[in-house]
Amino acid sequence: MANPKQLALELSEAETMGADSARFEELLLQASKELQQAQTTRPESTQIQPQPGFCIKTNSSEGKVFINICHSPSIPPPADVTEEELLQMLEEDQAGFRIPMSLGEAHAELDAKGQGCTAYDVAVNSDFYRRMQNSDFLRELVITIAREGLEDKYKLQLNPEWRMMKNRPFMGSISQQNIRSRQRPRIQELGELYTSAARGVESGPEKPHLSLWLEAPDLLLAEIDLPKLDGALGLSLEIGENRLVMGGPQQLYHLDAYVPLRINSDESKAAFHRKRKQLMVAMPLLSLPS
Repeated sequence: MANPKQLALELSEAETMGADSARFEELLLQASKELQQAQTTRPESTQIQPQPGFCIKTNSSEGKVFINICHSPSIPPPADVTEEELLQMLEEDQAGFRIPMSLGEAHAELDAKGQGCTAYDVAVNSDFYRRMQNSDFLRELVITIAREGLEDKYKLQLNPEWRMMKNRPFMGSISQQNIRSRQRPRIQELGELYTSAARGVESGPEKPHLSLWLEAPDLLLAEIDLPKLDGALGLSLEIGENRLVMGGPQQLYHLDAYVPLRINSDESKAAFHRKRKQLMVAMPLLSLPS
């Protein structure tokens, strides 16, 4: 993530863009109001019935804990990256890799010996689950992220040691879960609206198309079209409090966009979608103009 001080000069220049800045800010503010109005007229969540996958056993200070790893086509898939690309992303920490999951609530069960235990259902995308079945690396990554997600959501302390349950795809019964509705109003296409000046020479890097929308009042999402790239290798991304700067390998692309909202750069994440050839960026907001 970018140090905001490194972008100070560029930010000062962006603030002088006058009418375009006001227009961009007005569009986003209007979009925010439309989003909040839409949220009152459509369901915020959808009920799904996850399908069983496999079950792992661990424990906490309160006893045995089972985690049912389930799947559903209603859960969005993660970015389509190869294991090699993912390993490099994790090692170099150049971009975040997010696996969408639905973390179900605890349900009390009885184990094979008739003793009380606790079970949790964690659902991922069905296509990604099938891919995970053929990869020990992805399976262990999902289990680690699921365990950490449960610890964070329910204030648990789970033993990082676990074992796979043989001949038992799940513990207890898998309940329906509510997930956030994937429907959202498409706010505004902003690729040509408010980025830095076009390149001065024809041989310079290309300015990619940028789309922005508010997923929620406190979350801004971006998609950057990169049709010349097959993966995330060589991409650089810097996010300041209100600035998004991206560079491509071999100077193929350069994007410098000002965003009149306060971005939480420390919590922002990015991932490259190989099939769509897009860089997807999730930017939590520190505050929203009133």
